[in-house]
Amino acid sequence: MFALVDAVSMYASCEKVFDVSIHKRPVIVLSNNDGCVVAVCPIAKRLGFKKFVPFFQVANEAKKARVVVRSSNYALYADLSQRMMDTCARYAPESHVYSIDECFLRYDFTETDSAFWYDLGIQIRKRVWREVCLPVGVGFGPTPTLAKVANHAAKKIQGFDGVAIIATESEKKAVLNQMDVTDVWGIGRRLGARFNSMGITTALDLYKQTPSHMRNLFSINVENTIRELRGEIRFNWDTERPDKKEIYSTRSFGKRITDKQQLRSALVTHAEIVATKLRKRGCLAQSAVIFATNSPHDDAPYYRKSLLFPFSTPTKDTRQIISAVSDGIDALFMKGIKFYKCGVGLVDLVSENEHRQQDLFSSSADNASLMRCLDSINQRYGRNTLHFGARQKHQLFDMRRGFLSKCATTRWEDIPRILC
Repeated sequence: MFALVDAVSMYASCEKVFDVSIHKRPVIVLSNNDGCVVAVCPIAKRLGFKKFVPFFQVANEAKKARVVVRSSNYALYADLSQRMMDTCARYAPESHVYSIDECFLRYDFTETDSAFWYDLGIQIRKRVWREVCLPVGVGFGPTPTLAKVANHAAKKIQGFDGVAIIATESEKKAVLNQMDVTDVWGIGRRLGARFNSMGITTALDLYKQTPSHMRNLFSINVENTIRELRGEIRFNWDTERPDKKEIYSTRSFGKRITDKQQLRSALVTHAEIVATKLRKRGCLAQSAVIFATNSPHDDAPYYRKSLLFPFSTPTKDTRQIISAVSDGIDALFMKGIKFYKCGVGLVDLVSENEHRQQDLFSSSADNASLMRCLDSINQRYGRNTLHFGARQKHQLFDMRRGFLSKCATTRWEDIPRILC
């Protein structure tokens, strides 16, 4: 049996944990640079607010409705997410973090008594609420896809109080019949539209299709989804994730920039970030990519340029990556362009354990000890405690977050004070 524990409106719920004044108020959370609505609490949903809508379109409406607006506070969300995952992991022999707000649990036994699973789901919900103050839905099913289906029912189908179980055929069909086909795990809007044209509108309709026939029409993933809906385990999480062949660090600017040194400083920051990611993954990069662009929505010709810099030998040294930025900034920058976004990528990655041929004529080799020292200090005392001088400390490309809440769990000065 599998269980899926999923937080209800994760970002918005996190904002309410340390601010009791907004517990019963509608809350929406915005994306990077306060661009779009990315999270809506249930109260705000009932008022008609939706995700993925540009904030400027609903700003006046939100003000009139006294909606609490928050910028994305990733440090807070990541910390509360880890607490939630740690709590959930106590309730199963094996757990898998699927996303920041979702956790799969796996049980190596089958219990057909729904009351057993219901009681377990209630325990999980109460424990997460008591220890993390996050509301969650819990769904149980014999496959990961059916656990997802059950979780959908727990959170969105009337009659379930946050826990749903699919342990029998009748329970399965009852839920699938109330579920839109686009809500099935792995079936998005585009594929759902094709299904609708075939008369497949509910999850139960999809369940009734012949798996091999649907594979011929679509793909093996569709076949596997149908088989999972029928109770055959086809999807699983990997104990080891496949190595990525590239790593990027990108971000749009809070304000458009036109200065070459500001663009260089932003690229250096991305070089530091992506190099740290590379070392954490235990990889070396054979090439670096840098790019910069204006916005296609600006009243100006669209400009985007990227440059590739191969290294003489695979590297994980931040200094060599910054050197690539310095070598390319003149070619990348164009006067008069209002830059909206830039980034640095490391590509053609190889494992650090793989044999690599050294370049006898290379002027500088990796200083592994220096990089380890840099990473350990920043890990112990906080990110950016040490950084390279080519980067400005305060930059215009920092995210615009005008509605940012306090980092109550990761910053000493933001720890809540209780008056006794």
